[in-house]
Amino acid sequence: MTDLAAALDPCRLFALAGVEPDPWQESVLLESWDRALLNVTRQGGKSLTVAALALHTALYRPESLVLVLAPARRQSKETLQKAWTLYRAGGRPVPVDNRSELRARFDNGSRIVALPGSEKTVRGFSAVDLIIADEAARVPGELYRTVRPMLAVSGGRLVALSTPWGRRGWFFEAWTDPEQAWKRVEVTAHECPRITEDFLRQERREMPDSWFRSEYLCEFTDTVDSAFSMEDVDGMESGVPALFDADAPDATSEEIPTI
Repeated sequence: MTDLAAALDPCRLFALAGVEPDPWQESVLLESWDRALLNVTRQGGKSLTVAALALHTALYRPESLVLVLAPARRQSKETLQKAWTLYRAGGRPVPVDNRSELRARFDNGSRIVALPGSEKTVRGFSAVDLIIADEAARVPGELYRTVRPMLAVSGGRLVALSTPWGRRGWFFEAWTDPEQAWKRVEVTAHECPRITEDFLRQERREMPDSWFRSEYLCEFTDTVDSAFSMEDVDGMESGVPALFDADAPDATSEEIPTI
């Protein structure tokens, strides 16, 4: 798999593994983008997609560096393992110089490294070609902000994949802020051909509604530990004068809701 066609088409990694990519997966692998958000249902194939992207970058861009981060190192190791599975299925087109649970180094000088979930231990990398943020909604903002400058000189790419985890955090802000330039991909469970409607009906019956909508419908619902919905908070804020506003009328206990 060292021909020009393979170098230009990451989807061939899927084909060699006996997997037919979904249209959205082909779009992510083939289109040109700098930053991408994959808001994709559980079991929708997002991890395999970025594993193919990581492997293709390492195989066909010599001396490249791919970093995989997640809330816990166990999760970033899992993405690396998926890339290794694709590598074996593809016939090992570039020999491996060194491999462990946490990294793979190829004879062409490229590396794929699985990072821990703490910003204190990831500093020091530079000239990164691809950063993958798995379970991005749960990746701490400090870690996200620490790795972004690693792309400043290289012009590398950043892809974040997740299901939502409430209306909070940098993943939610990136998804909802129109001023932030991202390729945004949303795939619900109803759009995944491998998830049956019977399964989803059972999940809807047996799961809390907010969890079902988050995990399968890719909705940014109110956080589970929130006492009030975002609509409730907005309503309270619009109807209550600022406590230290000199122009506001004196407020009595009846005028300020007790919360």
